[in-house]
Amino acid sequence: MKRKERAAFPVTESGDSVEHCFTPLSRGAGPESRTAKSRVPSPSVSWILLTNDDGIESPALFPFADALSRIGEVRIVVPDAERSWSSKAITRYGDIHVTPADRNGITALAVSGYPADAVQVGAHFFDTKPRLVISGINIGYNHGAGYILASGTVGAAIEGWELGIKSITFSAGSGGVWSEWRKFAGSNEAIPIWVRLSALCAELLEELLATDLAGDVINVNVPWDAGDETPRRVTSIARVAYGPVYQRVDDTTFRHRYRQDFTVHESLEGTDVGVNELGQIAITPMMMPQAPEVADEVRKALER
Repeated sequence: MKRKERAAFPVTESGDSVEHCFTPLSRGAGPESRTAKSRVPSPSVSWILLTNDDGIESPALFPFADALSRIGEVRIVVPDAERSWSSKAITRYGDIHVTPADRNGITALAVSGYPADAVQVGAHFFDTKPRLVISGINIGYNHGAGYILASGTVGAAIEGWELGIKSITFSAGSGGVWSEWRKFAGSNEAIPIWVRLSALCAELLEELLATDLAGDVINVNVPWDAGDETPRRVTSIARVAYGPVYQRVDDTTFRHRYRQDFTVHESLEGTDVGVNELGQIAITPMMMPQAPEVADEVRKALER
């Protein structure tokens, strides 16, 4: 994407603050989910910070923003390019630059850093903090311990938790050959599917807000063909790892190459991965790192 010259803080060409160049998202696009009378009313939401790790060009971004606008005001702050597999990385050295990016009459902020940077910038750039941080819809599942730890989508939501903001992630995935599905899902041809999934995820968000499911971050994974009737399950996190992710190019060069590897450490029954493999929606409440219970005899042997 051709970009304008960047500034440390974004302004429009007229010199106005970017805060004033956000435009309301259209409420006319996209199908309604279920019927109006079956929708769950959501608590009052001041504004929603929407981010992702797939970047400003993700075909899922603006359909999701439109669907979320039925719940509250949406402000989009995302990486200026794909930042998948970045976890909760923070830009420690160098400046973060923010550029207004217009798409279909909607102004988003494109951030030069990581997804977690986008949340930090978005949460503090405006006069008020967001009521919610929503990260997604990610192109690909973010389920299982190894993938959750590596996910920039989840990392952005964790950054929201760091700031004391309720944070929820949404991801969509499919079985089969990852590379083929990813190519299609990341194209504009898939936008009608993203419109459908966006309406579904917005409905799920309303229900999550109404029930107030406990958890520091809520991680939602939706099958590619999911609809209103797709079963929904509250799950645990599968203890899986992803194995080698780099391919040797030459003696001194390695390149990231995802092979769809799963190393399963425990049963998948009742987990996010297991539920998704059954074609169901996984709703996974997550707590930030906690130590396990330690047996008294072990504690006595180690403590002085």
